[in-house]
Amino acid sequence: MKNRKKRGGGDVVVPWRRFFRFVSLFVSSFVVFSALFIFLGKFRPVVRPSIKAVLGGSVPAVKVTPVHEAVKFPDQTLIFIKDQSSSRLLTKGDLFCVFSDANDSSKVYKELPLAVEINDSGRQIVRCSAVPRHHTVSLAVTRRTVFNRLLVGPTYQWDRLVYDAVIDHDNTTVAFVKGLNLRPGKVADVSRYECVYGWDLSNPKQLLRSQVISAAQEIVRCKTTPTVLKGPRVAQSPPVKVSVRIRRSGMLLPSVAHPINRPVQVKDLTYGERKQFETCVCTMTRNAANVLREWVMYHAGIGVTRWFIYDNNSDDDIVSEIKNLKNSGYNVSRHFWPWIKTQEAGFANCAIRAKRDCDWVAFIDVDEFFYIQSGQTLTEVIKNYTTPSSSSSKIGEIRTSCHSFGPSGLKDPPRRGVMASYTCRMSQPERHKSIIRPETLNTTLINVVHHFQLKEGFTFVDVEKDKMIINHYKYQVWDIFKEKFKRRVATYVADWQDKENVGSKDRTPGLGTRPVEPSDWAERFCEVRDNGLKDWVLENFMDRKMQRLVWEGEEYSGA
Repeated sequence: MKNRKKRGGGDVVVPWRRFFRFVSLFVSSFVVFSALFIFLGKFRPVVRPSIKAVLGGSVPAVKVTPVHEAVKFPDQTLIFIKDQSSSRLLTKGDLFCVFSDANDSSKVYKELPLAVEINDSGRQIVRCSAVPRHHTVSLAVTRRTVFNRLLVGPTYQWDRLVYDAVIDHDNTTVAFVKGLNLRPGKVADVSRYECVYGWDLSNPKQLLRSQVISAAQEIVRCKTTPTVLKGPRVAQSPPVKVSVRIRRSGMLLPSVAHPINRPVQVKDLTYGERKQFETCVCTMTRNAANVLREWVMYHAGIGVTRWFIYDNNSDDDIVSEIKNLKNSGYNVSRHFWPWIKTQEAGFANCAIRAKRDCDWVAFIDVDEFFYIQSGQTLTEVIKNYTTPSSSSSKIGEIRTSCHSFGPSGLKDPPRRGVMASYTCRMSQPERHKSIIRPETLNTTLINVVHHFQLKEGFTFVDVEKDKMIINHYKYQVWDIFKEKFKRRVATYVADWQDKENVGSKDRTPGLGTRPVEPSDWAERFCEVRDNGLKDWVLENFMDRKMQRLVWEGEEYSGA
């Protein structure tokens, strides 16, 4: 049978067999190309068998994404993830830390991360265990049936690094640096250094250089270039980094620091100008969940209205404890600060942070509590001491002595909290802690043992011991105290287990360098019985109906 089609007045004869062949070819081609389009749209490189075997399970698709950079510490590795703005934030349950033998690619093992954090610039940071010798680290992101392998880019050593930066109210950049080895409390020669900005510090042609204004301890203040202050022209540009170059050697320190701009109005920096919060507190701590509730609630009761918690790698329930306090109405913020032995730098960072909102900031530890014998608030005490004696002399710092308390005969952590339980102390006070007005600090931000250097024209005042003292519950029951052997936060103080400066006042008398409990620990450091703060707390913070202190219960509405 023929199929006839009329064209141009004539007949064109097309055999049915040829027609069916044409249709079949067309349909087949459509199916093949459609399948290829779908397949190629979803295809990702397949992970090698050794990793599949270690991670377990079927892995139908793999996406390989570079991780920005990593920092190696003695006891952990920080992995900085590239901008995740286009997707939801990763959680601890999404990730594995993957360690690969550098000499044998078939030897790979995984473990859950210690934590997943977010820093002040919004970058996600994954805390993994320390990288074993001769190994590399990467991240595995597992979501349902998709396995994403995140490869790590540059990896830096912690002891030579620009690790944080902030743009101060005067538009200078304050960079926090390891590796310059500057002496504590001393100002360095700024001509030895220069500040370097760049969106890619590995590209010499795209670096911006600027003057160093001051350098002291781990703090370098730089003149911020106009290009950096204006910000990137393109919204999707990566954030700029800042580093420090040592002029003599030409060495540019590695950096993970992106300057954060915290604008402050000039009128807010006038001496005596009222700000949002009269009295604030800043601390740096690790694993303080067990005492944080008592510490915040008590100080709220004596006038503190704002708390800055610099969390130095806690692995307890401090995050949930802070969340509970915030839900109860306390203005507490947590700031992830993973940088070990950087208390002085962290306090300088906090002083800049608090400058906009706080009239006065106290720098104390979470085991330290102000005791005001008269029953006044902390704000009232500050006002009593800050009336200028002359037009040329103004108070920028208030210093308060500390009494160190011992275990007081206890062997188990006290249920009612430290103030109502530890009542025996050393007879003589040790050192002092400071309450500062942030805008009166010297531009170097030098600080040692909780007190700062002030600008010219400002001075400090000592509070009389019978007016206000700090109860420092320094030597608690052994199960609490032994945590100090993990690491100390101060930069220029030796860790407990280091065999150096063993006779220093920063050491525990008679303890040595090993975390071994002395048989008489519960009776040590007890020279004077002191129930002053205990009695005041029982009188003013007791829930009479429930017969318990307010921090023992679920809610506290008396602050």
